[in-house]
Amino acid sequence: VPMGVLSCMKYLMFIFNVLVFAGGTCLAGVGVWVAVDPAGFQDIVAARAVLSAGAWLLLAVGIALSLLGFLGCFGALRRSRPLLLL
Repeated sequence: VPMGVLSCMKYLMFIFNVLVFAGGTCLAGVGVWVAVDPAGFQDIVAARAVLSAGAWLLLAVGIALSLLGFLGCFGALRRSRPLLLL
């Protein structure tokens, strides 16, 4: 495999993982926002229990995606197979 193709794949994987990290960070931010200020969202979601569960779910998924995106970025730059497989 030519070296240019491997380099291109490395940077494409890095960019994809940056997007996953950014998406996870945004989800975690929205989860924190809803968990801290639920009064602003009571008009949207009628049941308070659903709002609280949704906020914590968004927060957990956002943190997990951010962690996976960060490890993927690090793995792509270092060409670490275990980090990329994680």
